[in-house]
Amino acid sequence: MGYNFKETMNKPERFAPGHRMCAGCGATITARNVLRGLHEGDKAVISCATGCLNVSSFMYPYVAWEDSYIHSAFENASSTMSGVEGAYKALKKKGKLKEDYKFITFGGDGGTYDIGIQSLSGAMERGTNMTYVCYDNGAYMNTGTQRSSATPMYADTTTTPVGPKCKGKAQYRKDLAAILAAHDIPYVAQTTLLQGFKDMHVKAEKAIYTDGPAFLNVMSPCPTGWKYKADEIMEICKLGVETNYWPLFEVIDGKWILNYEPKKRLPIEEFLRTQGRFKHLFKPENEHLIEEFQKEVDCFGEGHIMMLLHKGDGVAPLLLVVVVIPSTVFDDDVTWIKVRDSVWTGSKIVWITRSGTVGITTS
Repeated sequence: MGYNFKETMNKPERFAPGHRMCAGCGATITARNVLRGLHEGDKAVISCATGCLNVSSFMYPYVAWEDSYIHSAFENASSTMSGVEGAYKALKKKGKLKEDYKFITFGGDGGTYDIGIQSLSGAMERGTNMTYVCYDNGAYMNTGTQRSSATPMYADTTTTPVGPKCKGKAQYRKDLAAILAAHDIPYVAQTTLLQGFKDMHVKAEKAIYTDGPAFLNVMSPCPTGWKYKADEIMEICKLGVETNYWPLFEVIDGKWILNYEPKKRLPIEEFLRTQGRFKHLFKPENEHLIEEFQKEVDCFGEGHIMMLLHKGDGVAPLLLVVVVIPSTVFDDDVTWIKVRDSVWTGSKIVWITRSGTVGITTS
């Protein structure tokens, strides 16, 4: 049966009201809508790494989660759930547990990209039958907006404060979805908060009911750290997609699938302008930084296009690493990348034009 918006939205809430999250917070919207991917009547165990979502939804003896819930430390949410899932399988095998459960872990970018990446990688590599959801708000928001490896370039944070000697974070953000895809797990997807939430609902259900480890990366804006008004969150997420800052894609059993491509990609300044953390970029003396940011977004997007080509169209089925080469190196219309694959003799030249035309030649 296909997706039904009304039925999905009318499911009983599994993340209850009464939590202490901020108005306009992306993490709570993410949690509510990911849990709508569970089928009615199915049981789940939820764990959450230390962060905004954890400390604001669980203050003993009160909890906002309707399912069984485990409060985990920053670094071990994935290993905690891996142990729970292992115990569950053992009890089922011994006949001591009859009910079926799903296992879902939430973590912010601090607890996922940085502090928790070791336990996450281990759980994925071991094949733990769980879904990990990263609510990516681009910094350590719970402790005062310190930069993380998910923080975008030039963002103003308390550890990369804008001033005469600093223009914000110097580095571009880590591509965590590609890192998880390199683990060869059955399902990886990237989504965000878009009108109707269909993209998130569909991907959440796929992830939760995947046989094996699954990973969802969700851009979840933070009003205090990103510095926007609470009612602007949906427009910010839309601009993130339309500028290609946050492309929507899936990796299913190694096959990269682009879910949405803007008909006319918007310039990155449309996304940056909505957030106070980037206001310094719009001063006349910093306009060149917006150009640098645009180059990074273009490079990042082309890297995903190349991976989609290689993994999805069979150009190099066993290729695990794709070198991303900035488009500025090449002609205006054509990007070239040379790929060597152990399956084939010789090498292939793959070219991609800005219009999306793909060609392959043998050198």
